[in-house]
Amino acid sequence: MKLSTTLKMVLCLQLVAVATVCAQRAEAPDYRYDVGAKINEMTLTQGGTMVVATNDGLVGIKPGSNELLFNFTDYGRVKPEELFFVPGAPYVMVGQTGFASLTTKKAVIDYISGQKLFSTEDNGWKAVSTCDVMMPQNKLVVSGQRTSKEKYAMQVAVYDLNTGKEDYRFNLGDPDRVGIAKDYSVTGRPLLLKEYLIVPTAQGLVAKKAQTGETLWDTKIKNVNWLVADETESEIYAFQQNTNGTNTRVYKISNTGAELWEDEAKVKGKVANFQILPQGLAIVSNKDDGGSNSIFAAKNESEIGFLSASTGEDLWDKAPKTKGYVQHFYIMDDGILFGIYQGGINKISFDGKTLFKKPLKTGENILTMANSPQGLIYITSEDANIVNLSNGEKVWDKPLKYKRADAISSTYDENNSRYLISADDELFAVDANTGAVSTLAESKFDGKEDPSSVEIRNGGILLSSDQNMMLLDWEGKSQWHEYYRAPGKSAMGAILAGISAVATATTAVASYNAANQNRNRLGNYTDRGQRYADLGAGMAAASGASVAEMLKRFKATSATENSQFILTKLDDGVGLVKLNKDTGALEKEIVLKDKKPEYEVDEFGGILYYKADANSIYAYDLKK
Repeated sequence: MKLSTTLKMVLCLQLVAVATVCAQRAEAPDYRYDVGAKINEMTLTQGGTMVVATNDGLVGIKPGSNELLFNFTDYGRVKPEELFFVPGAPYVMVGQTGFASLTTKKAVIDYISGQKLFSTEDNGWKAVSTCDVMMPQNKLVVSGQRTSKEKYAMQVAVYDLNTGKEDYRFNLGDPDRVGIAKDYSVTGRPLLLKEYLIVPTAQGLVAKKAQTGETLWDTKIKNVNWLVADETESEIYAFQQNTNGTNTRVYKISNTGAELWEDEAKVKGKVANFQILPQGLAIVSNKDDGGSNSIFAAKNESEIGFLSASTGEDLWDKAPKTKGYVQHFYIMDDGILFGIYQGGINKISFDGKTLFKKPLKTGENILTMANSPQGLIYITSEDANIVNLSNGEKVWDKPLKYKRADAISSTYDENNSRYLISADDELFAVDANTGAVSTLAESKFDGKEDPSSVEIRNGGILLSSDQNMMLLDWEGKSQWHEYYRAPGKSAMGAILAGISAVATATTAVASYNAANQNRNRLGNYTDRGQRYADLGAGMAAASGASVAEMLKRFKATSATENSQFILTKLDDGVGLVKLNKDTGALEKEIVLKDKKPEYEVDEFGGILYYKADANSIYAYDLKK
């Protein structure tokens, strides 16, 4: 039977399409890693290295070869609670405790280079009290007890994390003292300044000159938990929290150790946020009754205060009522703007006057507070609006309200000057100039999912979730909709964390920014990628090759910005499909042949890590 020319062309195209997908099937990994022991946990770091905890220790994987980046087996099996990934720095700390909860083993590994920079055994420590990475100085400050060779002296040392070498080390007490020695155990995080180091001890604050260890001054302010200095390093605040966390004492001292306040300030609860200003110290503390039903118990809420720079007294006769926990806290030119998790936004001047006519009522869980050309835009789990920051009046005539949605996402459509907010199976459009609210499209997804992301593409608006992708044109009409059924609830439980790599990394960077002076600055409403780059810019002052390499990730465009990966059931087993975000076209299949695959996607590096068996990890290059 002869085939018509048209039919031949159709069959040819179909065969090409099938062959294309089959050719892109990538069951064979690009890299294979045998970690040598049972895998217990995989962690994708901010710097892109996959750190794997095994029964034998800690392994680092960095695709580019089949060799392990590092294999740290000095301490044997490492439990999850014994690992600490330093936010905003390329370091992982391993700490194991011994008798009386003393940390007897401590190591710091640069997970970018794979180099072990510090360990207690290599540097003569018997027990470590504190071990803190100082950024942007890129130093490690260690305190604790030395070995018998140094008469078990209490010492503090500073190490250069560019090289791992010791900068200097000094005694806190006199190791040759006869009789009962004073307790100089370190009680909190030391403060590393340009010329000297302040160490909080059980005897008080001790300032030691860099390199020489000469005692410059000391105070009787004991058991301080942490310290912070102003930009000039001339004024220092010390925070001392009581053991049950019911209150905090705040001291202010000069760079010569003199107490600048006649009496310390007493703050109820645990300090959650603060900002040093010329007028004084803006401070947020959280009170928690610990589940107590006593009428004398503290309410579970935040308190906001403003301590005088000269006396430490609270300048606000009547603190603003929060009736919940402060979720957002921003320093403005004319005062302090704050948002409450339970709902509500308010603004108060530095002298304690309310700048809004009345507290602004909002829905619960304020997801976004940001500057926009029209004012402050806020988005909660229940509503959204723009607020005039001068008086607290709402800008949009008709506020956008929706049911408390499981997934809410938003973006700004610059081409059409509108905010797009996805909630309750609807995509809302808010005109940035007029505030007019309209429903642009209904976005019901298959598989009982809600859109979890809204993104502007060249050809329209992309809505996506774990199993769905839908592209709308600028008028809200569906151009295409792709749905891949989940392989089953049992499989999803182990792998959902894989897609959240960028969100996890962003959270970690935000944790680092919480330690610098820009943490309480209200940013502009922008897209996720720009926010991620802005967070990375906060680390630019740090030195070192590994830090520089990690910063490249923050400034780089996501390697998978034009693709989405969905876990589904393929003909040959469970696997991932790679879909083009602009066309929805299937570009690649990776068959994992595992009903409950454990994997993680590095969206910025474009790598899929898959736990192939108990001891092995496969890596797939998703950029191909």
